[in-house]
Amino acid sequence: MDLLNTLVDKGLRRESPTRAEALAVLATSDDDVLDVVAAAGKVRRHWFGRRVKLNYLVNLKSGLCPEDCSYCSQRLGSKAEILKYTWLKPDQASAAAAAGVSGGAKRVCLVASGRGPTDRDVDRVSDTIRAIKEQNESVEVCACLGLLSDGQAERLREAGADAYNHNLNTSESTYGDITTTHTYADRVDTVNKAHAAGLSACSGLIAGMGESDEDLVDVVFSLRELDPDSVPVNFLIPMEGTPLAKEWHLTPQRCLRILAMTRFVCPDVEVRIAGGREVHLRTMQPLALHLANSIFLGDYLTSEGQAGHADLEMIADAGFEVEGAGEVTLPEHRAPVVRGGGCGSHEGAGGCGSHAGADGDAGCGAHAGGGVCAPASRTPRPADEPRTDLVAVRRRGAGTDLAPNA
Repeated sequence: MDLLNTLVDKGLRRESPTRAEALAVLATSDDDVLDVVAAAGKVRRHWFGRRVKLNYLVNLKSGLCPEDCSYCSQRLGSKAEILKYTWLKPDQASAAAAAGVSGGAKRVCLVASGRGPTDRDVDRVSDTIRAIKEQNESVEVCACLGLLSDGQAERLREAGADAYNHNLNTSESTYGDITTTHTYADRVDTVNKAHAAGLSACSGLIAGMGESDEDLVDVVFSLRELDPDSVPVNFLIPMEGTPLAKEWHLTPQRCLRILAMTRFVCPDVEVRIAGGREVHLRTMQPLALHLANSIFLGDYLTSEGQAGHADLEMIADAGFEVEGAGEVTLPEHRAPVVRGGGCGSHEGAGGCGSHAGADGDAGCGAHAGGGVCAPASRTPRPADEPRTDLVAVRRRGAGTDLAPNA
């Protein structure tokens, strides 16, 4: 297919595809999906080899968010029966982080629901970052606390944070249909604040909210322009009790096309399969490793994920290897600063092709309704039937007395 050959050549040169080419990837048929994966896989392997970076979420404060993000189980007015708790103490968060690190995670993502942190909240998180770094100096720490005020990113960096996550989620033109309590511009401003403070920026999207192909291409091109070091791709989990509970639009094949398009537009950044992979990719998750070089290990913010040992087995069985703490994630030309195992810093880097999370402004790329390790039904079901059986609220790990899934 001439299109795919062209996109591979551009990806190896860090050259941006055209919007028409990106749209054409999303428009390919299911019959061509393996060709699309093979082509994007060449770009992924060129820049990242067969390494898979593991990230681990610690939900520092769950629920009770004043924002109205329609996709989020922690939103204002949510009826989702999720865990609700206030701030974890630094030793509690550090213990939760240690479980992820012992399972192979290279980065710990500290997430808190809310519009944005107060200065006191930044102090709390700073103490938590220091506690984690004291226990494991080499671990990368990413904070995800919502909209940042002036000076807060700098304080987080001084405390030892390596990265900051705040997702764009969807296109600027449709953002007001998803959230009304803050704007798309607010999100862009926070990503820019993280950049300016010298933090590695992490910003991504949520697919499956009823958006068009044009919206998906818009947000990925906007991300390329913002130039984050990592781009988490979330797949909406329509959780009961949220406004988008009935939005089931994704198939495994469409998820693969979305990941491939993201890889072609952002060839040399860390593309992460985030919330929803278990629910929407299902048995095709291993194919997605040929497109993304990063996943979350274990559970998500308010929902359960695939068992941690199953994640590791999947990576090994697919012929990939877990990225070690001493390995630098990003290609050399993206000028990473070796802090916490090699977070990129953006210094001297170009665009996404040359270098608030999905859960109520706090997802570090992990949608609130992430996947669940549930037994598959033995009864054949229509391909387009909603898989509500694969969604389960998190009842273990942070904020509970039960061992975490790592």
